[in-house]
Amino acid sequence: MHPPGSEEFESTAVGWLLDVVPPDYRLHGVLRRYPIALATMARHHSKACVEGAREGYRTARTELAGVLPPHAIDTVLAAYRKEGARLAETARAVDLVERALRGEVFTPKMSLPPAAAGPEDTEPTGAEPRAAGRKAAEKKASGAEREQKTADKEAKREQKTADGEVAGAKREQKTAGAERGRAGARRNSAGRGRNDLART
Repeated sequence: MHPPGSEEFESTAVGWLLDVVPPDYRLHGVLRRYPIALATMARHHSKACVEGAREGYRTARTELAGVLPPHAIDTVLAAYRKEGARLAETARAVDLVERALRGEVFTPKMSLPPAAAGPEDTEPTGAEPRAAGRKAAEKKASGAEREQKTADKEAKREQKTADGEVAGAKREQKTAGAERGRAGARRNSAGRGRNDLART
């Protein structure tokens, strides 16, 4: 789809919106003549699809229990999750296209070059401060997360060092004890030797 404001935007938007709605909508010429009407119908349709997928996901286990084996129900739920995400993304895109058709001005996000930005990759000018605030909050949260990870790593390193020191001290105590035992044994042996000499 061509970006909003370009010469081909309206015609490409109509083609895309007709792909979103059921095929029979193509039979109504009024929707091609008035793209905003088509966008409004597409918005209602896409939102209804999202709600239908959510309701189906919520009730799938109870509705299909006893009819399908448990592994098949899990597969159905996975399909609902995948399709639900796709439908939600389509609903967001339809909303942006409708807003653009109504004349709302969008500015490209900083992450994309202006030529590559379409309505899905843009935000309305009024949303710029919100987007900047959101990005700052996300940056702050990721920085805090990094600091926490660093602190955790440091704590683990310190714990390892402390554990190593304790283990080393225990080894030294064991070695010292063994040395004392050997020294005592030598003294006893020497004492027995002297006693034997004294008796002879």
